[in-house]
Amino acid sequence: MSKQKKIFLQKSKGIVFDKKHRATIRFNISKYDTAVAKGKERYADLNLAKERASYVKAKAVNRLYDYLLMFEERITANGASVIWARNSEEAILEIQKVIRENAARLVVKSKSMTTEEIDFNHHIEGLGVESLETDLGEYIVQIAGEKPYHIVTPAMHKSRKDIADLFTEKFNTPEGSEPEYLTSYVREKLRKKFTSADIGVTGANFLVADVGGIAVTENEGNALMTVSFPKIHIVIAGIEKVIPSMRDLALMWPILAAHGTGQQISVYNSLVTGPKKPEETDGPEKMIVILLDNKRTDLFDKDDQYLALKCIRCGACLNACPIYKNIGGYTYDSTYGGPIGSVITPFYNGLKEYGHLSSACSVCGKCTEVCPVKIPLHHLLLYNRRDVVERGYGGFVWNQGMKGFEFAMKRRARLDLLGGKAKNMLGMLGKHALGERKQMPRFADQSFSKQWNNKK
Repeated sequence: MSKQKKIFLQKSKGIVFDKKHRATIRFNISKYDTAVAKGKERYADLNLAKERASYVKAKAVNRLYDYLLMFEERITANGASVIWARNSEEAILEIQKVIRENAARLVVKSKSMTTEEIDFNHHIEGLGVESLETDLGEYIVQIAGEKPYHIVTPAMHKSRKDIADLFTEKFNTPEGSEPEYLTSYVREKLRKKFTSADIGVTGANFLVADVGGIAVTENEGNALMTVSFPKIHIVIAGIEKVIPSMRDLALMWPILAAHGTGQQISVYNSLVTGPKKPEETDGPEKMIVILLDNKRTDLFDKDDQYLALKCIRCGACLNACPIYKNIGGYTYDSTYGGPIGSVITPFYNGLKEYGHLSSACSVCGKCTEVCPVKIPLHHLLLYNRRDVVERGYGGFVWNQGMKGFEFAMKRRARLDLLGGKAKNMLGMLGKHALGERKQMPRFADQSFSKQWNNKK
């Protein structure tokens, strides 16, 4: 058993019976479920919209190389610099280089899962540079010394009281402060940081190939200020974020908002095509776009699982997943949790170490049902399981046990070789197979087929 699998099982046991956590996560997800249900009602034909969104992303993924080169050509022509990073290490080295060359001391960063993927804050703070999250949810988990819990809602695991207590501890705000007060407090605090920051860092919801643009959608305005005030704008985006055309945004922005937050469209939607021009007064003087591979091309090379690159990070599959709602985001021990995380993490972090995540699934298919770009997620998880078995990563006991199971299940007569008593004795060898808090069901004295034949 890998170290990561042991961690996963230990965390699962600890959190799944935590009643406070369960109540918090279910309450918060229920709010999203209600909003998203209303958001979907705005579509006259939601399935048609999903079909079109799926086509757009499939087209981009299938011609990934061509569209990335087009994006690079167009945005470079507008004055931006493009850096291709094969992995996290190369991305961090390039970012550190920009920071040193510009003697930066303060970096403001908008919400970005890609920056979490490369552990941006840790590496930048190692240089003695302050890296400040500006999204409210990200800011909350940063001051708590935590990582994002959810792709869309980083502090989903915290209740209103938890957040109020955290702010009282860190900033001496009044006990039991209301969310409106805390939001206003953070807004005032961050405004000073925006205007004094040396570098602004964002991700990208989409890389728009035909215009060479960075499309960012948000609800707080922090990403727009991250771009507007600092003299340098660094974009860190996975190569799969590319879409063919600016026209596609009319489809992709609303469907992302509807499935992520239930909105018709997010409050702020920006398309940045380069640094400011000589005749312009606002915007960064330099813009650097880092296109991150980080084993995405390994995923691209898979005949089946490459479809996961269509993901637009709406978080719908997490909210729908019965496993995620019980074990929570931190149990996965990876940047991306839930169904999509269980598909892609084994490719990004290693199948041997993280292949077990693909078994954190009941194969109910709800994730596939809610996906706005029609990724067959539960099928991809089964393909991952297949790869784990074929490479022998399941462990000796598991692999031999599955071979024995396969042998027995292929013939009814083999299942009937042993009676109920013998089967129950063998079952005691794996009495905790369903977990320490569940009992193994007992076999009847005779199998159903024998009982049926006896009655006949």
